[in-house]
Amino acid sequence: MLITQASEVDPSSAEPVEIAQPLLDRLAAIRAEVLRSLTSGDPVYGVNTGMGAMSKVRLTEAEQRIHQRNLLLGRAVGGPPWLPPAEVRAVLLGRLRTFLNGDAGVSAELIQQLVALINSGSLPRIPSEGAGSAGEIIPLAHAFGPLVGIGPSALTPYELGPKEGIALLAGIPGATGRAALHVTRAGRLADQLTAVAAGAIAVVGANRAPYQPLAGRGDAVLAGELARLLELAGPEAEPRSLQAPVSFRVAGQVIAHVRRSVADLDAAVGRAFDGVTDSPAYLGGEFVGTAGFHGIDLTAYCDHLVAALAHAAEVSAARLHRLLDAGVTGLPAQLAHTPGPQAGLVAVHKRAVATTHQLRRLTLPTAIGTAETSNGQEDVQSFSWEAVGNLAEALRLTREVTACELLAVYQAFLLAKRPLPANLQAVADVVPAIVADRPFGEDLTRLLETVLQP
Repeated sequence: MLITQASEVDPSSAEPVEIAQPLLDRLAAIRAEVLRSLTSGDPVYGVNTGMGAMSKVRLTEAEQRIHQRNLLLGRAVGGPPWLPPAEVRAVLLGRLRTFLNGDAGVSAELIQQLVALINSGSLPRIPSEGAGSAGEIIPLAHAFGPLVGIGPSALTPYELGPKEGIALLAGIPGATGRAALHVTRAGRLADQLTAVAAGAIAVVGANRAPYQPLAGRGDAVLAGELARLLELAGPEAEPRSLQAPVSFRVAGQVIAHVRRSVADLDAAVGRAFDGVTDSPAYLGGEFVGTAGFHGIDLTAYCDHLVAALAHAAEVSAARLHRLLDAGVTGLPAQLAHTPGPQAGLVAVHKRAVATTHQLRRLTLPTAIGTAETSNGQEDVQSFSWEAVGNLAEALRLTREVTACELLAVYQAFLLAKRPLPANLQAVADVVPAIVADRPFGEDLTRLLETVLQP
């Protein structure tokens, strides 16, 4: 339950991407239609016109030949910090996934070039911040510049054909791909939250009544979460009290809400991948300007999940505080092996408090605070790129708080001289028995790098 797959942490271990020939043939046929349509000379945004406030400017044939590459060149204005490799790969896969719908009308050759970039292992540097536009043209310009010889690249530069440059920059494929990655990570984190909360419930001898699946009537997600907690915590014949502290009793509701939020974001990712995100999109035999770049759906559900994680972290930190209380656990104060001369895990709780405080500041709705750009042509943003970045940070911080609680649960089992539950046995493999104060940050780092990997 607590172990991740290496391919998500290290993209070099992922399976190569391949596109089936029938799909390539279908996309090639759409591309032929697009090229025929462009011979009419009718204005097509970003193809034979400028972009943004310059969309009324018609381009000569000579200008059109260099325009598609220039679209990437002039918009690569980002810089460090860069996305981690797993998220870079998610951006590239997100773009590939949207191209396979056919709306962009790009060539099979460009798609194969994109596949080669994904499989090359030489990933581009994509800025993690500073998108600041109605879509995500700045990070996408960095993502696909290597295809045309802009920036570091191990690939032979590809000559973009008509519409292919603007297609690379259209929509929100980066935020969608990253959100898809984080959906997987958030689902795994929910499992980790369940395992740690169940350990805490077991070690304090909490009354199991609140975790009866019947208490989840009318809510299948809650009923399932209660059943998992009850199974992992095991029975308790003699509870220490009639009611454990609230932070223990509400574990099912809190984690069920995280799981619902993950499912909501997953559905939004599906809508983003299946919907029309290109603009202009080639739909029904003609070019149609769309607003597929306005990712408010994705932004809202990223924010929703961030808030759910912040609440889960707050509840985890509260349980951790109770685990330090001898009146709740019946164990030595602050889970110290020798209270008094030793401080125990009190500072671990302080780290959890600071981390939770940092997490709370991510819960401001991302789409609030639009501003005009491009001489007023772009006067609204949804900031989906920033929203998914907040989510990545929220996942990291929630994992930190979870590690703090997990270390306390582990120490409580040791002091109680009770065997660790099977699903937490991996902790003992990386954290030595705690018999004296020591730099517990090292233990937390080992837990984050092994047992609680993203």
